[in-house]
Amino acid sequence: MNPKEIKNMIDFIAKSGLAEVNIETEEFKIEVRRNAEATVVASTPALPAAAPAPAPVAAAPAPSPTEAPKAEAPKADDTSKYVEIKSPMIGTFYRAPKPEDPPFMSVGDSVSAGDKVGIIEAMKLFNEIESEISGTIVKVLVENASPVEYDQPLFLVDPS
Repeated sequence: MNPKEIKNMIDFIAKSGLAEVNIETEEFKIEVRRNAEATVVASTPALPAAAPAPAPVAAAPAPSPTEAPKAEAPKADDTSKYVEIKSPMIGTFYRAPKPEDPPFMSVGDSVSAGDKVGIIEAMKLFNEIESEISGTIVKVLVENASPVEYDQPLFLVDPS
């Protein structure tokens, strides 16, 4: 199956309203699902010609860019006078050292440079996250035990 045939199949599936299609032959396997995040998975153990299959994937999640500006517009107003404490790594963010313990920082707490604000678990290692600024916690941006990305804002701090 060449990339043009794959694109035609994806277009057909999009018009048909099907939620999921799986096609498997001796040469390749294709799995197409329709949801909020359009996903196309194509793998071929024998044919390198199907490797360009990810090209249609880039065009498929077109609705995402229209949602991103909406999410950023309100955020611009909130962060204008506040400073963000950001994640220094990828992992799972925990607000407290143990589930039964109170969180390191909550809204309204004073924070000083060097204070612990949370823990990020990465590859079974727990890394304490320290604040680099002083001020008052205005907003907690990440829920407990949720995944975080590098440089993702965790807290908003009023430095005054």
